[in-house]
Formats: sequence, C-alpha cells, structure tokens
Amino acid sequence: MKTNIFTVALSLLSVAAVAQKGEIRDAGDAVEDGNYAEAKTELQTAESMLSEANEKWTERFYLYKGQAYLGNGENASLEDLEVAAEAFKKAQEMGNEDEAVQGFEQVRNALVQSAINDQNSENYESASDKLHYSYQLNKQDTLYLYYAAANSLNAQDYTTALGYYEDLKELGFDGSGVEYLATNVESGEQEVMQKEQRDLMIKTGEYEDPQERKIPTKKGEIAKNIALIYIQEGEDEKAIDAIQDAKAENPDNIALIQAEADVYYRMGDKEKYNELMQEIVKKNPNDPNVYYNLGVTAADLGNNEQAIEYYEKALEIDPEMTNARMNIVVAILAKERDLIDQMNELGMSKEDNKRYEELEEERKEIYEEAVPYLEKVIENDPENVNAIRTTINIYTQLGEEEKAAELKARLE
Repeated sequence: MKTNIFTVALSLLSVAAVAQKGEIRDAGDAVEDGNYAEAKTELQTAESMLSEANEKWTERFYLYKGQAYLGNGENASLEDLEVAAEAFKKAQEMGNEDEAVQGFEQVRNALVQSAINDQNSENYESASDKLHYSYQLNKQDTLYLYYAAANSLNAQDYTTALGYYEDLKELGFDGSGVEYLATNVESGEQEVMQKEQRDLMIKTGEYEDPQERKIPTKKGEIAKNIALIYIQEGEDEKAIDAIQDAKAENPDNIALIQAEADVYYRMGDKEKYNELMQEIVKKNPNDPNVYYNLGVTAADLGNNEQAIEYYEKALEIDPEMTNARMNIVVAILAKERDLIDQMNELGMSKEDNKRYEELEEERKEIYEEAVPYLEKVIENDPENVNAIRTTINIYTQLGEEEKAAELKARLE
C-alpha cells in the first residue's frame, strides 16, 4: 500500500515537472514571437512549481522572465524593469554568462532611455527613480546618481535630491572628463561617442573633424545645489558650511567660488556676492559670464552705471552676448524714472515749463543712447520680440515714425 502511494506521488511529480517544462518552453517561444504578455502568463503558472525544476530549466525560467518583463525595452514600467533586472541576475548567477548579461545591460539601457523620455516630458520624479535604480544596478556608474539628483531637484523633491547629492559628495564624485566628438559627414551634425568608436568612424570616412572637449568638474555645482536646498529649507548656515567644506578641498576652484557667490546672492547678501565675484574676475578675467553676473548684481544694488561697465566688458569678450546688450538697455532706460518723477512734480509756471522741456530733451538723449544697443540686438536676433517692441516705442517717442512702422510690420 505504501509503495503504491509513493508510486502515485512520483507519477504526479513527473507530470507536474513535464507540464512545468512545457510552460517554460512556451514562455520562451512567446518571447521569441514578441508576445510578452503571453510569456508572463506562462511564467506565472510555472513559477508556483519552480522548486521542482532542475537547474537547467530554472535558469531558462529566469532568462525568459527577464526577457518577458523587459519586452522590447520601450514603454516598460519601472516595476517591470526591476523584475527583469532581478531575473537576469538570477540567470547569470546560475551560469548564463551570455544572454543574461546582455539582457541585464538592455535593462539598464531601457531605464536610461525611459528616463530621458520622462525628462523630456518634464516627468522628473519618474526620471529620477529610473536613473537611481540604474545606478543601483551598477554603482560604478555614479553619473546616473548625479542625473537622478538633478531630476529630483527639478521635481522639487528636495529631500531626495539632498540625499543623492550628499551620497555623491561622500563618494567624492567629480564628474570631470573628456568628451570625444566627430562630425557626421552626411548630416553635418557633431556627435559625441566613445574614443575608440570615434577613431574607427573617422577611418571609415563617414565622420570627420575629430575633437576633444573637456568636461569640467561638477563638484561646484553639487556643493551649490546642496547649499540651495538648505536655503530652500531655511537652513542658511548649513548652506554656507556645505560650500566651505567643498572649498577646503579645492580653495582655488572657480566653480566653487561661483557656487558660494550664488548662495550669498540667493540669501540676499549682494555685497558678499560682489566681493566673491571680484575674486573670480582676478582668477578668470576672460570669462564674459563673470562680468555679466557682476553687472546683474550691480544693477540689483542700484548702481546702473557700474552695471553698464560690466556688461560692456562682457561684450568686449563676447560681442554676441544678447542678454548683456538688453541689460544695458534696461540700465540706460532706468535713468528715465528720475526724470519722469521730476516732470510729474512740475507745475504750470513759465519756469516749470522751461524745466519740463529741458527734462524732455534729457529723456530723448536717454532714448538715443539706448537705440544703438537695441538695433544691434535686433540685427543679431531678428525674432527678439521684446527688443522690437521696445525699439518701436522709442522710435515713436523720438518721432522716427518710418522706422517704427518698419518694425511694426515684422510683428504682423
């Protein structure tokens, strides 16, 4: 009697094992046909009896599971990609060094591409989650942690962003390096690629003009963002401490000094900001952005003449800096406010009328001073609607009706 029961049990076990193998095999066929939903169903049925399968079929199960949940890599959810990654890891642990490894890399590529899509559609929280998981799959790729932090910051998830930035700081993440570029002969566009690939493509003749571009350190940006998050949370002292910690390691790093200046600017301490920016000027006198930022600060502090000097210096270095020209216009036109206040206070006496005319002439001189900058902006940027409208108003005030009409026609 006992023997019969044991025999029946063995028979049932054999039937189950055969059925399970069939389901795993069917799942593999479904994956090969691109029918991933069917493959998932077959695998879910087989999984309940997986403990009875031998090592070969267990390894196949995990491989197919990874492939089914990865799908074609497009539009896969983070949850499915997590399942796929874990399945490929198990298949690899069981000895599959080819398909499982390839599948695992495909999961990481799908995560990154999906994160890019999320980022482009401004779904920053989802992008951050996917990039962080990609980093967790290979913690050598700290760049993904950096991008995860940036997306959390864009999502205004300051707690998560701060955690990621602190992790980067603890890891000593630098982010500097070299980009290798070449121009696609057919499209004329410059592309970034690995050095070996770039060199190979140059030899094929499909690409030309190989170049190298240095990627600056991201330590300053990270320190600044940590500080800005602390400011957002109302912890100004921690913000400054974060910058000072970074500067202690690299006191001459311009990016860090700029970050510190930005923090003081955000805190409203524009004098300290100006002091630090002057330090940057000494260290980096040929950067137009330094002078531009100094101009912005000077204007905020009410010193428009100094602001104009800084903007002019920026234009000497970069004559195409449209924002500098527009800010010069703003600084010039700011002088009009005082004249208008004086004009409004005048009465109707003969002396007041004379003074009014004098002020009106001064006002025209201000307009005439601003016009060349506006005309240059429009010359360089014909679609700059703000510049065009401002110039139309000034032409009208100066009686230049034909010029005003010509610009109005551009807006129609």
